[in-house]
Amino acid sequence: MTQTVVSPTSGSERSDHTPRRIAAPWLHHRRWLIASLTLILAVCAWGAVAAWVDDPILPRPADVGAQIFAIIASGAAVTNFAASITKIVAGFALAMVGGLVVGFVMGRSRFMAAYFSLPLFVLGNMPGLTYAVFGLLIFGVGAGGPIVVSALVALPFIAMNVAEGVRSIDGRLLDMCQAFERSHFDILRHLYLPALTTFVFAGVRYGFAMAWKVEALTEVFGAGSGVGFMIRKAYQEFRVDDMLAWTTLFIVAMVLIERALAYLEARFFAWRKEIA
Repeated sequence: MTQTVVSPTSGSERSDHTPRRIAAPWLHHRRWLIASLTLILAVCAWGAVAAWVDDPILPRPADVGAQIFAIIASGAAVTNFAASITKIVAGFALAMVGGLVVGFVMGRSRFMAAYFSLPLFVLGNMPGLTYAVFGLLIFGVGAGGPIVVSALVALPFIAMNVAEGVRSIDGRLLDMCQAFERSHFDILRHLYLPALTTFVFAGVRYGFAMAWKVEALTEVFGAGSGVGFMIRKAYQEFRVDDMLAWTTLFIVAMVLIERALAYLEARFFAWRKEIA
């Protein structure tokens, strides 16, 4: 009878082949440094071209920066961003209700998945300009158009992610719940809710990125307040510096909100990486 002898060096050799964790903080700081340098070079190039053109059609970065501070100091930025975010939140509330229902039935039924797949594909790939025009034609100038448009844009992302979350649930767990005669409320609370949370959060994150842009475009065509309305107002007054200032504030707000959502996702769902 033979006996396998484990070499004392096998443990160290195994540890040598173990993938080492990359120094994430160093790479993180390096990425931000490169992005900052790229932004500085772009602003310098913009300033050089603006000085060479020397025309109000292309304002200097300093003029746009001064206009940004003026907008913030006047309180117009807070008022209009609050109006835009309120419309997006209202639209997301509608999209969340519809997306949860549609996604759940899609995940539970192949027939419903085939039935809703084409409408969701159309909604998710329709041009933003089409949403903006139909929002103006149907709802006119007001908050109704941006709210409905935000809901229609976000609904496919939420519904598809919810459907994937429902399909990811192990059927044996459902059989076990039925075997132990658990109530529908307990199954929803202890089985579906934990499984769907990560998928819903991912759908909200991607849906927000799309809905935010389309909602602002809808405000450009038909709204009495909001960031898109202020961009249209600056365009009508031929204030290029004001239009670029509002656009810059819009981009900064989008980046900050997207980074905040990414941070919350990494913080709340860190256990997924640990399991993987």
